[in-house]
Amino acid sequence: MGLLDSVLGQVLGGAGQQQQPQGGGMGDLGGLAGALGGLLANNGSEGGLGGLVSKFEQAGMGDVIGSWIGKGENQPVSEGQLQDALGGDTIANIASRLGINAQTLLPMLATLLPVLIDRLTPHGKVPEQGLGDQNDLLGSLGGLLQNRQP
Repeated sequence: MGLLDSVLGQVLGGAGQQQQPQGGGMGDLGGLAGALGGLLANNGSEGGLGGLVSKFEQAGMGDVIGSWIGKGENQPVSEGQLQDALGGDTIANIASRLGINAQTLLPMLATLLPVLIDRLTPHGKVPEQGLGDQNDLLGSLGGLLQNRQP
């Protein structure tokens, strides 16, 4: 998972290093990749990309996540919107898994989720079979982030 760690570091623009808590945590960007896989994978805790879309729709932000999936400009998402869509428990679980707090996690998710979902849906729609299980998705994330346009 070293390649994915390095690519995530590039996408974050060094934010992982700047926001690293005492005692580690964000030094392992593989943990972040695993957390993202948990959000997007078919066998993840949120029901895959389809489940994530449902959560955004229920929070009144279907147009936001729809812009990430569809072709064209990605709408930004605020930290508060992510908190509303994903829920405090999901945010707390991911943050705990990474050894960081929600205030550190939310800006990273706000930056990464639009890019990842956009890249994982190149045809402008959610694949009928979903994005695959977490192991498959981790491999895809590495390749997608590496080929990200500057």
